[in-house]
Order: sequence, then structure tokens, then C-alpha cells
Amino acid sequence: MKAVILVGGEGTRLRPLTLSMPKAMVPIVNRPFLAHMVDYLKCHGIDDIILAMGYLPDPIQSHFGDGGSLNVRLTYIIEDSAMGTAGAVKNVEGHIDDVFFVFNGDTFTDIDLTRMLELHRSQKAQVTIALTPVEDPTVYGVVYTDGNGRVQRFFEKPSRDQVTTNMVNAGAYILEPEVLDLIPRGEHFMFERGVFPQLLDRGDAIYGYKSEAYWIDIGTPQKYLRVNHDLLSGKVRGHFAGELVGDRLWVEPGSDIHPRAVLEGPVAVGKDCVIGPGSRVKGPAVIGSGCIVGTESDIEGAVIWPNTRIGGEASLKGCIIAEDVNIGDGSRIPEGCVLGRGVTVESGKELSAGTEVWPVHTAR
Repeated sequence: MKAVILVGGEGTRLRPLTLSMPKAMVPIVNRPFLAHMVDYLKCHGIDDIILAMGYLPDPIQSHFGDGGSLNVRLTYIIEDSAMGTAGAVKNVEGHIDDVFFVFNGDTFTDIDLTRMLELHRSQKAQVTIALTPVEDPTVYGVVYTDGNGRVQRFFEKPSRDQVTTNMVNAGAYILEPEVLDLIPRGEHFMFERGVFPQLLDRGDAIYGYKSEAYWIDIGTPQKYLRVNHDLLSGKVRGHFAGELVGDRLWVEPGSDIHPRAVLEGPVAVGKDCVIGPGSRVKGPAVIGSGCIVGTESDIEGAVIWPNTRIGGEASLKGCIIAEDVNIGDGSRIPEGCVLGRGVTVESGKELSAGTEVWPVHTAR
């Protein structure tokens, strides 16, 4: 079974984390987001995956190669310019020969794709769209269905007084290959505003597969932090590396945790880390490979990317720290802070909650 994953976006809502890294490569519990997604697809018999790429394609290709290490086949198609959700799929048409899946490359989910495909085939649909309930439908594409699940209309980002359903487009589709005939070649074109309305106008069958399975759009720092917490806490299934050495404490090889350090799970520690005496790491928290945590430091609810240095008596709470960051002794990084790659925080500095520090900056 084939799937197309749309990984060409610039990840603007996740900046500064995505200034030098594509969203598909941001680490979720010390593994690239795309690795988690591939594992999920394999569970449902999808092992031939086409990546529709644009922004920063090289890190993805370099890391995953032909997909052999994950027991899948990966094909890379790079866009010259942004082509929209449907335009990007049209661009890979030469690799499509049967019914196939399409996924937005920024959602973490465990929607049952096998049952979704069964519905698609039983209803002889042209398109089946995964639907999920959300608290605030006004920031998504709302989908209205009849009692049998057949789609009646779409409404992109309705105002609150226009909302009569909380079921939204979950960014996972099943398409019959002839649907691609509706997409102009070489143009920017969207499924939501272009393809799906055409199918409805023609009377073609579009069905919604409703699911209350775990689903989150990882496209903002707040939601990115949450998916790391949820995976560690077992709210969604997923694989992450490390040996289970204590109560919900996973540690990868080569790491040195001082006997007087206290780790309260769920916590994942990457390879070759050093956690100093008297330090406390309270989960859900992630320490990336090659990190050094100084003496008497306090980390709680943080996600820390590789090769970051944290000085003694520092405090990090509910923040995201990118790779190669240097945090000085006695610094305070509170809730909602996001530090970009290579940032330095000087000793004794206390940031305000929600502060973003972009790369090549020093917090003084």
C-alpha cells in the first residue's frame, strides 16, 4: 500500500525550532517525527511511502536514505515552489497506480487506518477523509456529514457562531487515483478548496471516517511540547529508544547519571549524556543525546535537544531547548520558553515566561 506524506512546508509556526531543521525531523522523544510516522504507517501495511518535499529536503534524505533501515521504501519528490496540498500530490502522480493514502506531515495520531480503508472500499468512495473532534473547530476545516458518514459540505475556519459540528479534517485521506485528474498540473492547488468541492458538485462519493483516537497537530511549540509529554505518559502509542532502567525511566547507551541525581519518570535520556550530582529531572521530560546537566540543576517538563550544556543550579520548567544551546549557571528558563539552535543564556539570567530566543542570540 502506498502513501504520500506532505513534508514540504516551512514550519513557520514552529519557529525558531524549524529555522534550520524541517518539521519532519524535529525530535519527538529523541526520534525524528517522521520516524514515528513511518512506524505508524507500517502497522497498517503501508510500506511504500512518497515524500512530497520542498523546504530543507537534504536532512530528511540524508537521515532516512531509501528507507531500508525502517523496512519501508521511500521515494523523494522535491517541489521547485510551494504547490499546495493537492498540487504536491499531483506532482508525484507518476508514482501512483492504485488507491492510496495522503497525510499532512504535521499530525501525530493513531487513527485506525485499516478500518478507514475498509470503510472507503465498502462505500465505493472516491475520497475518504479522517475526521476528529476538536475543542476549537474555528482554526480547522470543519466537515459536515449525513447519518451514513457521507460528506455534505466543507467549511474552512468558520467563525464560532457558524459552528454546528466539532468534527474537522484530520489531514489523512484515501484517494482513488482518478481523483488526480481534477488537479491542474504545475499549479498551486488545494484539496480543501479545490478538489473536494469539485467532487461534491459532481455528486461523487466522499465519506468521513470519524475517530476519537489520539490526534494532535504538532505545528506550534505548545503542541510540540504536549506530544512529547503525551508519548512519554502513554496517552498515545509510540516507540522510543532507551533501556527501561526504572519507573518510566528510559536511558540510552553511554549516559552517565550521577548516583545523587534524582530522575522522576516519565523521563527519556539520550545517548552519551552526563547528569551531575544533586540534579533533579522530573517528567514528563526529554534529555537529548550528548547533553550535559550541571550540578544541582532542576529540570521539569522540558524537552531538550541534543548537545545542550546546562550549568549548575539552573532551572528549566516546561520549556523547549534546541540543539547546541548553552545555559549558564543559575539561569532560570520558565514555562513556555523556546530557545533556538546555538543560543547562549548567560549565567544568572532569568527569562520571562513564553520568551522565544532565536538562533545566534545571547540572552543577557
